[in-house]
This record gives sequence, C-alpha cells and structure tokens, in this order.
Amino acid sequence: MIQHDLGRLLLKLEQVIDERAKAAEKPDVAPPAAMTAAETQAALAFLRDPTLAERIASDFERVGLVLRVHNYAEPTVANRELYLGYFVAWCAERGLTQPKEITKPILERYQRALYHLRKANGAPLTFRGQHRLVPIRGFFRWLTRQNYLLYNPASELELPRLEKRLPRYVLTTSEVEQAMRQPNLDEPMDVRDRAILETLYSTGMRRRELMGLSLFDLDRERGTVMIRQGKGKKDRMIPIGERAVRWIDRYQNEVRPELVVGRDQSTIFLTHTGESFTPNRLTQLVREYVQ
Repeated sequence: MIQHDLGRLLLKLEQVIDERAKAAEKPDVAPPAAMTAAETQAALAFLRDPTLAERIASDFERVGLVLRVHNYAEPTVANRELYLGYFVAWCAERGLTQPKEITKPILERYQRALYHLRKANGAPLTFRGQHRLVPIRGFFRWLTRQNYLLYNPASELELPRLEKRLPRYVLTTSEVEQAMRQPNLDEPMDVRDRAILETLYSTGMRRRELMGLSLFDLDRERGTVMIRQGKGKKDRMIPIGERAVRWIDRYQNEVRPELVVGRDQSTIFLTHTGESFTPNRLTQLVREYVQ
C-alpha cells in the first residue's frame, strides 16, 4: 500500500513539475492539470502550515530561494525542490502537516518506503537514487538553525553507502566510430547530431555543459573549449580535437543559420525549433545512435 500510494503521488508531482517547465518555455500554452486542486493543496500543506507560513518555507519557491541565495546551481535547486516535493506528498497523504510532527522514526519509515519503491520497469531505486533524502536533511537542518524547530529529527539519519563501481559498458574505438557513422549526412539535423557526437567524444564534457556552449566558447586556433559555470559552478578550459571542430564548423555554416530564432541566440547546438536542448532530449538523441 505504501509503495503504491507513494509511487502514484510521485508520478503526479513529476508531471506537475514537467508541465510547469514546459509552460515557462511556452507561456501561451496552458499545460493540462496533472493533479486536482485538492491533491495539490494537500501536497503543499506540509510547507503551508498557517502557524509558520510567514516565518519559514511556505511553498516550494521559498525553499528554492534559500538555495539560490547561497548561490546553488539551478539544476541543484530544481532537484532539491523535486525531492523535497516527494517527501511533502508522502507526509501530506499521512496527515503530517507540520514540520514539528516529523520525527526520526517517520523519516526512517520514509527511507524504507524509498527502498521498496519500484520504477516503471519494476527495478528498485539505486542506492544513489535513495540519496534524495539529502535535501530533506538540509531542510530540517535549516529549520533548526533558524530556530523554527527545537531539534533536528534528521541529524542522525543514516544514508545508504554508495557503491563505487566502474562503468558497466565501455565502447571500443570501433564501436564509437560505428556510432559516429549512424547519422544520415544528407539530412541537416543529422549533420547537427554528428557534430554533437563528435564534440562529446572529443571533449568528454557533460551534457549540460554541451547544452550551454556558446559560439564564443570555441577557440579554433588553440583547439580549446571554454566551459562556463560547469560542475560546481566552475569555469574550465578543455581541449577539443580537429575533427570535432570541422564538424562543428560544417554544422555552423550549413545547418545552424536555418535554426536560429531571434538576434541574440548564441547557443551553438539548437533543436529543430531553434531552442536550446533539454537534458532529457539530448540524452535521448545520443542514446538512439549509440544503441
């Protein structure tokens, strides 16, 4: 019962957040409601306790604001808001509407619920996935420091130890070259895809770093790429191979001009609608060629 209820509410919350993101990108399109008004109100009740509403996190935006004030990266803020939302929904369904009602046994019960939770494919969450408890620990630590709670119920919550494993699958050189040859170069979008694959393979940069690449970040003369505000909000300079640069130049000269929308669009890699990639879309694109 716990697993079913938790999974249902988590799915609905994910839909709400995804639809909010889409609505923010296209304000003229109203997203369909994934939760009823009553369910949404119940899910937010934990942070809308009337006795604390003006003093502590009254909604998700206040939680995010605290993180942004401390200069956390936007993806980190979004993930913590999402994981805290999971916990909010779980608590609201069990009638827990005030932070002071949360005790260590309740947190341990939520931890067990995460352990027994199954994904859509039936697989359990990884131990790394169970580290969605980290934002909850941080939230209660903040409440305690601000004197909204007398003690921190999450201070002694033990997280599962993370396994340190090597990648399960590592492509050989021939497999990489085979993946590179998958795009049909007669199609403009496939030329873009080839440039993306070459850039990722040549530099080893993260997907969000590739999404944020600007026209001014590539130094062809030195053969380097400037990563701005990468992991940990750190800038760094990394090398890029000549072959990857040639494919970027071909894409930039032949394809990108047809995708640009607006004057100030400096992002290198654009979707067919002229927008920047989202993380999931970029992952899907690369996976289709690699598989």
